[in-house]
Amino acid sequence: MADLSVDFLGIRSPNPFWLASAPPTDKEYNVQRAFEAGWGGVVWKTLGEAGPAVVNVNGPRYGAIHGPDRRLLGLNNIELITDRDLEINLEEMARVKRNWPDRALVASLMVPCEEKSWKAILSRVDATVCDGLELNFGCPHGMSERGMGSAVGQVPEYIEMVARWCKENSGLPVIVKLTPNITDIRYPARAARRGGADAVSLINTVSSIVSIDLDSFAPTPTIDGKGSHGGYCGPAVKPIALNMVAEIARDRETYGLPISGIGGITTWRDAAEFIALGCGTVQVCTAAMTYGFKIVQEMTAGLSDWMDEKGYARIEDFRGRAVRNVTDWQYLNLSYVTKARIDQDLCIKCGRCHIACEDTSHQAITSMLDGRRHFEVVDEECVGCNLCVNVCPVENCITMERIADYDPRTKRPIPAEYTNWTAHPNNPMRREAMQFAPEPVVLEAEPAE
Repeated sequence: MADLSVDFLGIRSPNPFWLASAPPTDKEYNVQRAFEAGWGGVVWKTLGEAGPAVVNVNGPRYGAIHGPDRRLLGLNNIELITDRDLEINLEEMARVKRNWPDRALVASLMVPCEEKSWKAILSRVDATVCDGLELNFGCPHGMSERGMGSAVGQVPEYIEMVARWCKENSGLPVIVKLTPNITDIRYPARAARRGGADAVSLINTVSSIVSIDLDSFAPTPTIDGKGSHGGYCGPAVKPIALNMVAEIARDRETYGLPISGIGGITTWRDAAEFIALGCGTVQVCTAAMTYGFKIVQEMTAGLSDWMDEKGYARIEDFRGRAVRNVTDWQYLNLSYVTKARIDQDLCIKCGRCHIACEDTSHQAITSMLDGRRHFEVVDEECVGCNLCVNVCPVENCITMERIADYDPRTKRPIPAEYTNWTAHPNNPMRREAMQFAPEPVVLEAEPAE
């Protein structure tokens, strides 16, 4: 059986699955039950400075996007950081860590962007003997209007400054939680590293309004006839998260910076994808809120089974293996030509491939043959876009096949050698010699092919 244990910044946990800082980690009762269910760690719901507690709304806090089967695809929330007293949270954290020494317990923090505020809370958090700090620079609602959360995360200079304060005033590992509400995620990640942060976690929620109630004409969730933007999470944000993780993982200035992946992780496969892009741990929230704490048992069992099947004994055996295969569009191989192929034995004659191709693509799939419904690809028109594969309801009915020598669509030979956009004759910025993607940096600890 595969070994799922991880060592992230010296923080050990029996598996890489941590609960993210959110309502599921707001109190000892929740965290205790999460550990009993099998979670490897938790990031405690974000703590604020001592004094008057944060005030949350006393009404609906969530909006949702559902699929046709009512499956939850995305969740929007307008909840703020913990509204429980700081002292109570700290007492509970210390007790949980004492009772569960083999599990990771990280404190999420958010206080005003002043060194004295950070110093004050750091000294108190250190006393809980928790394993690390996560600086919440990601929350896009409520707290950002007060100069915290994403208001800090959108300014690299602030990230660097606060990270440095925390490293100077605490001996615990510092993880900077990044906001996705920014143009280029590499800049805040670089700032975190410059400030001495030990790792980054991402993504926090995406600023959003998920829907408008067409009776009240207010955003949902609605509080007394009004609504506000909130933070969007769940399976729908996974593609955004994967892209941002990949950008940090392959950036030469942040390569090797430890990453805790967050964003729509619902299954073991989602977790494996984040780990393949270099993540040392994965944090989960929406899946737990949808299916309960025991979902971690499916995640750990599925990941273990897959690793056994692939021959991976440890998480490190495949962590980061996908990073070298992420590149820029300009370096993609233009000599790689594919055509769609429809398996007539599997085809149920629904016609979705034809309609999609005929109305919105390249008119490359027939609908009739000898007066009967028949769907087949016309190579002279097919550009290999694979839209038909994605709309077909039958798995593996339509596949993509690489062709060589001659493309019947362009009526030109297909180069046998690799070519790309940098030297293409249609490129107004083409170079005399073809440019190649930079060789990926390889760390000593990275697994060999």
